[in-house]
Amino acid sequence: MHGLRASFANVSGMAAPLPRDTPGSEKKLKLALCASGGGHVRQILDLESVWRDHDFFFVTEDLALGRSIAAKYRTLFVAHYALGQARLGAPFRMLAAALRNLFQSLGIVLRERPDAVITTGAGSMFFVLLCARLLGAKIILIDSFARFTAPSAFARIAGPMAHVRVSQSHASAAQWQATETFDPLCVLEGARPAKEPLLFATVGATLPFDRLIRMVEQAKRDGLLPERVIVQVGDGRYLPAGVEEVRDAIPFEEVKDILRRADIVVCHGGTGSLITALQQGCRVIAVPRLFALGEHYDDHQLEITAAFAQRGLLAVVDETQDFATALATVRAQTPVMATTDLTALSSYLADLLKAEPAGRAVQARRRSAA
Repeated sequence: MHGLRASFANVSGMAAPLPRDTPGSEKKLKLALCASGGGHVRQILDLESVWRDHDFFFVTEDLALGRSIAAKYRTLFVAHYALGQARLGAPFRMLAAALRNLFQSLGIVLRERPDAVITTGAGSMFFVLLCARLLGAKIILIDSFARFTAPSAFARIAGPMAHVRVSQSHASAAQWQATETFDPLCVLEGARPAKEPLLFATVGATLPFDRLIRMVEQAKRDGLLPERVIVQVGDGRYLPAGVEEVRDAIPFEEVKDILRRADIVVCHGGTGSLITALQQGCRVIAVPRLFALGEHYDDHQLEITAAFAQRGLLAVVDETQDFATALATVRAQTPVMATTDLTALSSYLADLLKAEPAGRAVQARRRSAA
């Protein structure tokens, strides 16, 4: 690993770490923390130890989690777009959003002039990376934790712009020529938090998912859910009847409080939703979104949920198991707590940033002092 760090410093033009007693010890880099909604930006949050001592700002999408971040940290929003929108029959809407995103991204980079960019994807971050790269910023691209068998489309497209490419799957890394690889998923020991008879159903922050909502509604109607039920429907058009509480968007801090109390969680197959529920020891039923039904831009959630199910972390609703069967399965199993341990990745990134020359703001102070 040390050899890789040294070669990165040589190839990218990064200087060696400055001794503690030099003026560089005061340095702070201006960091752009760039990630689209959901699990992408949640992983940036989990890497707080890497960026908290620098002059940082977030670039993300104007969704519930993004607004929660904006309430605490300096945050700039860009329009959501994804290539998959064209595949779902909305090419002109995608192009319009992409054009708006381009001008927003260019404006952000010209105003902020970041020294380095840390990104976990996805599509809506492409123009920020491109503009920052053209203006001399160092790019650190961490491919999505959601990709177990192959790199994401974003990683393949944006990878050539990155000075450092980090994979979170060995199978994916082999196809992407990653600079470094970390597998952060691990099982937690100990007892889970005390739980209430509560089921929380959530569709995530990015897209509606009426099929999941209807499953929970039908199970409640059939008497399969004696628990109190809270449903977060997002931007979905369908509002379920017969459940105790229906919400559209829920602030992230409140979501975490609900998860601490909930015995069962029903969610889509996004890594952010899955990991956040597993961290709290919830019994998890995952319903992967399907491209064929127009629920997502591709079928990567099938890959995610299959990988988690193989490790015994959750039950999946798919062509082999309906909701009632998945519900019976999680009720019969001992709940497993799991998380992403980012200690090694955080240490690696912190070392990279230490090797980066002093940020522009510090350099300007030195020039004025001289």
